[in-house]
Amino acid sequence: MTEARKPGFSDCNNATLRRAARSLGRFYDDALAPSGLKSTQFGLIFQIHISDEPAMGTIAEAMIMDLSALGHTLKPLIRDGYVETFADKDDRRVKRVRLTPQGQAKLDEALKLWSVAQREFEDKVGAEQAAKLRAALDAVADLNLEMPTAAPSN
Repeated sequence: MTEARKPGFSDCNNATLRRAARSLGRFYDDALAPSGLKSTQFGLIFQIHISDEPAMGTIAEAMIMDLSALGHTLKPLIRDGYVETFADKDDRRVKRVRLTPQGQAKLDEALKLWSVAQREFEDKVGAEQAAKLRAALDAVADLNLEMPTAAPSN
């Protein structure tokens, strides 16, 4: 292991988290490649699947994404026929999203590949450590990390 790759290489929480996220993202992208989905797309169709025809804003909030990023990620899924959007029956201004039958089939295919990757990761780090990692990352995601407004300097 080179000096630059040793644990604790950076004292910056953000840099360390992003480094780990890139590594893990690449691992899951490679695992999901036979399905044609990226890990971000898999996460999105899974979130849609476990929700009940969620509103776009609800999905964006759950995934901590802004609506434009969500729209960007949804475009290829809509184009490929995996996801469809539709107006809410009670408020036509609200756009909802759901999996199509092709989307459900794609999710089923990808879940098998994801399960293999998940087991591989847990074999390497241990199931208990992986669960603790997910819990710690969920706790970080739930923090209110907005910076306070700086007072004007005179």
